[in-house]
Amino acid sequence: MDFAFDARTEELRAKLLAFMDEYVYPAEQVAHEQRALLASPWDTPQVVEDLKAEARRQGLWNLFLPDAEHGAGLTNLQYAPLAEITGRSPQLAPTATNCAAPDTGNMEVLAQFADEAQKKQWLQPLLAGEIRSAFAMTEPDVASSDATNITTHIERDGDEYVITGRKWYISGAMNPDCQIFIVMGKTDPGGEDIRRQQSMVLVPRDTPGVTVNRAMQVFGYEDHYHGGHAEVTFDHARVPVANLVGEEGGGFAIAQARLGPGRIHHCMRLIGMAERAIELMCRRATSRTAFGKALAQQGVVQNWIADARVTVEQLRLLVLKTAWLMDTVGNRGAHTEIQAIKIATPRAVVGILDRAIQLHGAGGVSQDFPLAELYAGARTLMLADGPDEVHQRSLARREIKKYL
Repeated sequence: MDFAFDARTEELRAKLLAFMDEYVYPAEQVAHEQRALLASPWDTPQVVEDLKAEARRQGLWNLFLPDAEHGAGLTNLQYAPLAEITGRSPQLAPTATNCAAPDTGNMEVLAQFADEAQKKQWLQPLLAGEIRSAFAMTEPDVASSDATNITTHIERDGDEYVITGRKWYISGAMNPDCQIFIVMGKTDPGGEDIRRQQSMVLVPRDTPGVTVNRAMQVFGYEDHYHGGHAEVTFDHARVPVANLVGEEGGGFAIAQARLGPGRIHHCMRLIGMAERAIELMCRRATSRTAFGKALAQQGVVQNWIADARVTVEQLRLLVLKTAWLMDTVGNRGAHTEIQAIKIATPRAVVGILDRAIQLHGAGGVSQDFPLAELYAGARTLMLADGPDEVHQRSLARREIKKYL
């Protein structure tokens, strides 16, 4: 594995770093002020639209998608350092570059599994940043960490599918620009193969029977920049059979194909969040005095900063190795590493953010610094895309199997 980035990656890194300094960081406070004046907190501040236009003008757009026909055509290894940079401002930078979840995963699903009509109707406007989307999988009444537990029914009735079920923590669904749901449910609940019972269908937001009930909070945050996390009810919502994504019974496999890249993208951005935390720690430590000397001279603070640096360097190498493996041997060949980064990265970054909050005192839990919101996002990723324990269970079984 070559640790040097290629020329194209270096060029994009330089452009993206300049974009962050010149446009994104100054826009953070502006976006907060503009949102406070909006008729609805779920509407998009004008400065975000301005950032999107500038990013697209500079060619910093759809960087995540390896398909050159639809995206930037970058490999996972090329995208990793770019996603890390956007992770330094997760509220603005991913959206500004059209690289924000859940749209990224949904665009990947549509690019890989949708037919041409579906791509024209939904993928193209998503790629253009004209609409947003949501992925409706998690349910409140079952342990959704086991996807085979999903209870939402997708029943065929002539030329239509009838969808009935309740979902929650459906990211992005509160945003009025969210126009399409990719809904996972069971088309064959009694099937012998529990991993062939599920299918995915496209459900437009304005479909009768679709109700966005409420925004779910995350540690007290409504996560407006992400488009919220909604509870959504599908009450005999009808869509054409043509809205099926892929084939009947293919939902579980599609979900797994979607979650692999999603997991590494989260980890890439988490490293950027940790870098932002280290920067804030150092600035705080060099500007504050306690008990007669700068915080930077306190041994415990020095230990926190040193440990954070060591941890980030270790995580980055593991993420880069995983990205390289995904590019060279495929997602299945990188399965162990994908699980390893999903376990290690959120856990470690939560620890770094916790120390950064501690160093900032009361300010660390306030709205005057991004640390509390970053902490909430990082801690949530120990649950999202499969909780840590599920990945530990699978990874351990694979290791033990070598000795049986």
